[in-house]
Amino acid sequence: MSKLPIIGITIGDVNSISIEVIIKTLADSRIADYCTPVVYGSPKIISYWKKALNLTDFNLYIIKDLDQIHHKKSNILVCWEDEVEIKPGEVTVTAGKYALKSLERATQDAVSGKIHGIVTGPLNKHNVNSDALPFTGHTEYLASAANTSDYIMMLVSESLKVGLVTGHVPISDVASKITKDAILKKLRIMNQSLKKDFSITKPKIAVLGLNPHAGDNGLLGNEDKDVIAEAVKMAQSENMIVYGPYPADGFFGSRQFEKFDAVLAMYHDQGLIPFKYLAFDDGVNYTAGLPFVRTSPDHGTAYAIAGKNQASETSLRNALYMAIDIIRTRNENFKASENPLPFSPLRKERFRIDF
Repeated sequence: MSKLPIIGITIGDVNSISIEVIIKTLADSRIADYCTPVVYGSPKIISYWKKALNLTDFNLYIIKDLDQIHHKKSNILVCWEDEVEIKPGEVTVTAGKYALKSLERATQDAVSGKIHGIVTGPLNKHNVNSDALPFTGHTEYLASAANTSDYIMMLVSESLKVGLVTGHVPISDVASKITKDAILKKLRIMNQSLKKDFSITKPKIAVLGLNPHAGDNGLLGNEDKDVIAEAVKMAQSENMIVYGPYPADGFFGSRQFEKFDAVLAMYHDQGLIPFKYLAFDDGVNYTAGLPFVRTSPDHGTAYAIAGKNQASETSLRNALYMAIDIIRTRNENFKASENPLPFSPLRKERFRIDF
């Protein structure tokens, strides 16, 4: 076994900022002191973006199989030999096709245990989705590939962790999916992840309400008092330290989140809007509950700045650090590393070194 965790990095949408932030992250050779990165894609695509961004000094070690991996360098695993048309800033079917090819190969290797984790580059769900393969997002895809329904989407920064009861579903469907069982299930997974992955001995979790003012005692809906509050009581009966439901606006506006280790939101925008406002540049998306570690930057494709050399790699670099940190926490084989991470959103006491 390698002395360092092997982490796959998917290329995401080839027309987006994804490859730019990957190149900028891996451009510092010191990354190889902490993990063995393997980019899943094509050297031809990397070459295109190196020239487009004037980053020609950057190189990856080319391999066609994981048996050829170089443990002291950043690698690229050749997933196809095709010539891929790249149109920076444009949404194309071709970009979706190859984003999926990269994801499929990395996922196969993670599920089979050949790599220890995946950092997924941003892609566009619309050009990946098809009748043959409905695709609503990385989180759902990876959970399906791992054959588990026991997962939760979490957004993590140095000061805030937010999980979701419902993820990529239409707002019109949210209320029907807010059940006591669904909330309790997510709380169990979140509580376990905070202990197992984040080394928090006694996690303190806040639960948000669904309706304005958390229903205002039934005046604005009954879900908060009849469903969410009851789920909180059930969690407390299982010795989880859980409180709520809290009105979402006041909870974030008054910075009550600072008193908790994590927050469980009822739906996507309720949790992600405040998170991205507070931690857009350095936040990390983490899928808790999978048998392998998966992280990603918390931003999207950012087509508007693709090819302009303006994208910040901070979020993707933090996603890579966080994957390393969780793998170390889970796996005894990597705990004795002589190289402490220079920064991770998991550990507040760590100081940051900007490469």
